[in-house]
Amino acid sequence: MADDEKIGKPWRDDELDAIIADYFAMLAADLAGKPYIKSRHSAALMAQIGRTHRSVEFKHQNISAVLDELGLPWIPGYMPKRNYQNAIFDAIDRHLTHHPEILVPAPTPQTESVAPSAIFVDAPSPAAAKQPIPERLKRLVRKFDPVERDHRNRSLGKAGEAFVVEVERKQLAQADRVDLARKVRWVSEEDGDGAGYDVHSFDPHGRERLIEVKTTNGAVRTPFFLSRNECDFAAERPNDWCIYRVHLFAKHPRIFTISPPLEDALNMVPETWRASF
Repeated sequence: MADDEKIGKPWRDDELDAIIADYFAMLAADLAGKPYIKSRHSAALMAQIGRTHRSVEFKHQNISAVLDELGLPWIPGYMPKRNYQNAIFDAIDRHLTHHPEILVPAPTPQTESVAPSAIFVDAPSPAAAKQPIPERLKRLVRKFDPVERDHRNRSLGKAGEAFVVEVERKQLAQADRVDLARKVRWVSEEDGDGAGYDVHSFDPHGRERLIEVKTTNGAVRTPFFLSRNECDFAAERPNDWCIYRVHLFAKHPRIFTISPPLEDALNMVPETWRASF
């Protein structure tokens, strides 16, 4: 039963720690394909901390919003809401610091029954003006940087590339081009990085497709790194080269494509420098 004295009052650290731990328990079950009932979790949490159903549900949506900024999957049904209480950032920081394994999984999605046509989605439209991001959230994103995290997660990158190879082969086979499907090559795995693209494929007419794969467990707008070599190769082969942005990889992987000129679709911000004497 809700504690009337808590209505309209900020959540305490122990309450935030409890709801965040429970949220990640549900998220782990969701990603593993295990059954769970959100209403039972909410009822148990309400009994534990004395908050109303509305307050608990809204806080779940706050957590989803923070995870979205961090490039992490969030629970379906808890759509992100960004009216944050600043203390939530510290609570999520505490949980991720003590459970770093949450940040690094590279699950293999179960996509055998998904048609390639259902995997491809439209690229995101230019972002509408967002409300200012709180400074504490900016620090949290810098600490658990989704761009750097995805870039360093080689198992995630390889799993995404293998996924794209399989999708390309299926698409060509369905287009009655089994001959071309056999020629699809996982270039970064067979020849090593450095080619400027990861997968050598074809369209059904036999034209080359040079695909750079960028994979995240996060949502559609999660940023990503591009190397100088990739950008140079995109400029050199603009008619053949493209990005496959694989997102939501942990659960329901989807792909949108980006073709040169990259500046027309992306905000390109330099973040690293080569230092020399």
